[in-house]
Amino acid sequence: MRAKVHYDPDASLDPIKDKTVAVIGYGSQGRAQALNLRDSGIRVLLGLRGEGRSYAQARADGFEPVPIEEAARAGDVILMLIPDVPMAEVYRRHVEPHLRRGKTLVFAHGYNVHFGRIKTPPDVNVVLVAPKSPGALLRQKFVEGKGVPALVAVHNDATGDAKSIALAIAKAIGCTRAGVIETTFAEETETDLFGEQTVLVGGVMELIKKGFEVLVENGYQPELAYFEVCNELKLIVDLIYSGGLTGMLRGVSDTAKFGGLTVGPKVIDEEVKQRMREALRAIRSGEFERTWTGNPKAYEELNRLMSEVEAHPIEAVGRSLRERGLL
Repeated sequence: MRAKVHYDPDASLDPIKDKTVAVIGYGSQGRAQALNLRDSGIRVLLGLRGEGRSYAQARADGFEPVPIEEAARAGDVILMLIPDVPMAEVYRRHVEPHLRRGKTLVFAHGYNVHFGRIKTPPDVNVVLVAPKSPGALLRQKFVEGKGVPALVAVHNDATGDAKSIALAIAKAIGCTRAGVIETTFAEETETDLFGEQTVLVGGVMELIKKGFEVLVENGYQPELAYFEVCNELKLIVDLIYSGGLTGMLRGVSDTAKFGGLTVGPKVIDEEVKQRMREALRAIRSGEFERTWTGNPKAYEELNRLMSEVEAHPIEAVGRSLRERGLL
């Protein structure tokens, strides 16, 4: 079954044009979405926790931020655009008490709702509008008159027009220009976590580190190893981005094609695929959520792991190459 995709003609700003849209948070997504909404003619009220760096940036961008509870009270549509870990507590303390029948909660990631960290009332719309890009790119494409793809989903339709509101938000931030795919909170959450853990962050990073280690352990210069397994990766990813796997293969040498197609499956083999299945099982069962947002010592573990990466020899080589102007 093909995915259902919505474009600009399929969406209207009418469901939100006379509403106040409260944006909670002013990080990467919060800033981009607030600016795009405002530029689309939507009335935006920004809710922030305090007068920190985000507050100063918001003031510089022409907003007058208010406390989160005030934004939640005044907002007809409330965009929850703060990090996953503090979101549930912020919701319980500052947002939930000010919900009333017919309001709409919008999430950019289904994590907290899917894993039950946030319990929403039955008389409130709960939808997902998840741009598939960092906030900076979302803003850049909008300013250029373009957009980035997004996912939309409806978790609870209390008013009968929750989907139309979700599409209106997607249109106002520019995503229907590129295309918006219908999904569910579960599908978005589980695939997003799987991609991060096994391919985009965890998988790629470990592949780079292991390749670097093998070359250096066998006597090759660390600088050359860095170029071969790390720096040139961007060139390959750019080719994949523009033309898919086949487009990438057509853009490299025949030697690279043959070596990659014959040796790659021996390195990333069925055992790796089985471990990916295990990672997906842990996500779907809630095991990962319990070890992350359900674990009071999770940040201790995260800080330890970050320190290990920072201390890896490949990081020192990369810094040296950048300082010497070679990157």
